[in-house]
Amino acid sequence: MQNQILIVDDEPLIRKSLSEVINRAGYQAHVANDGYEALEAIQQQQFSVVVTDMSMPKMDGLEVLRRTKASIPNIAVIIITGYATVDSAVEAMKLGAHDYIAKPFPPAKIKAVIKEAITSRLSGDMARHPFASPRTRGFEDKGMIEADILSSKPQLVTSDPQMLDVLNKVKLIAQTDSTVLIQGESGTGKELIARAIHKYSRRAGGSYIAVNCAALPEGLIESELFGHEKGAFTGAIARRIGKLELAHGGTLLLDEVSEMAKPFQAKLLRAIQEREVVRVGGTTSIKVNVRFIATTNKALSEEVDIGNFREDLFYRLCVVPISLPPLRERKDDIPILAQYFTQRLCARMAKETKVISQKAMEVLKEYSWPGNVREIENTIERVIALSQGNVITPNDLFLSVRSKPSKYMSLKIGTSLRDAERELILRTLEDVGGNRQKTADILGISSKTVRSKLRQYGYNVLPQPLDTKDT
Repeated sequence: MQNQILIVDDEPLIRKSLSEVINRAGYQAHVANDGYEALEAIQQQQFSVVVTDMSMPKMDGLEVLRRTKASIPNIAVIIITGYATVDSAVEAMKLGAHDYIAKPFPPAKIKAVIKEAITSRLSGDMARHPFASPRTRGFEDKGMIEADILSSKPQLVTSDPQMLDVLNKVKLIAQTDSTVLIQGESGTGKELIARAIHKYSRRAGGSYIAVNCAALPEGLIESELFGHEKGAFTGAIARRIGKLELAHGGTLLLDEVSEMAKPFQAKLLRAIQEREVVRVGGTTSIKVNVRFIATTNKALSEEVDIGNFREDLFYRLCVVPISLPPLRERKDDIPILAQYFTQRLCARMAKETKVISQKAMEVLKEYSWPGNVREIENTIERVIALSQGNVITPNDLFLSVRSKPSKYMSLKIGTSLRDAERELILRTLEDVGGNRQKTADILGISSKTVRSKLRQYGYNVLPQPLDTKDT
């Protein structure tokens, strides 16, 4: 029967909501709590489509797909997941999945995909190349993307339009040898983007060499990057090959390039322009075929203005600029990242997967995350290591409502006046150490108004000895 659809998910609410959508679409929905129930059901009844979650405790979605297709090759299987990855999408397509959908998705999406699956099944068009498939492009264009950046390395997870635009830009940049400057606050994922550019480039088979410019003293940076000959200086007991030579045919990352000693910047400029180096103590120029990527957590143009960085080197590095938004500007990524790290770290620590309570998630979303993605990962790791129960509560987070903010405020176009007012009051309050009277003086309102607004925002307002001017 062409209208029988099997839903496989360990979450009751997901099963219920999907069943309602599918039934309203004119199909007949059946449910299975896990993979084993699903396999038993398909042996007892004929289904046109199986919709299965990817992450389930007893049997994951890929295994459901594998066993289902082995048993009934012509059945259409749709994978849905809250933790979408490029690798798992490709693996699912290789195993014969009809589609791979990242959560959350609108009801119209699943209805359209089921309709397409039934039509394709009838026409026998079930084998499509995963990279040519419009379904794969849909996965990349909409929903969450996790770039698999050099296996065993941290992952980049996002559903934010700004970051999705960056990832699309990475794919284009990777096909060139242009020098790239990646700017963003600490912890935003600059090195992950650099690795992605290397991985998806024609140089992926070559070396990826990273140099932390902030960690190299002025006296050692030339030897580190260019190498040295034996006897070039005291302690040079043997020839040393520099990082640029080691990166020949590959990519060299100049991490935190803004911290590079200014006297060396002219030498680096020449190396980038001429694509050649001379080892310290040597006389022979050595040609190097290297793609340069630089990162910085400072506004490099401002460093040029104040004289800390050479203008000509800045323009040489900033051929293709990429700016990564801080986490406070991509609030919708916070719950996605929190859930992703919770699942990943629970698995790494061999602990049962914990659930983040709604109140805890609200605290996570309110926190300003000055350390960005790196800080949220460290926070979740601490929670997983120390919390006792299976539900993460606000008390488990050890977070104040907000951390010390930036000197500057950044608001998205479309922010309501109420939200802008709230942000301005809270940011100012934090900047003056929580003093309501100083906040009121700066903003030109009374401290009573500040106290009233804080109550509206849900904060407990305690008396302050310095609040003597309340009127």
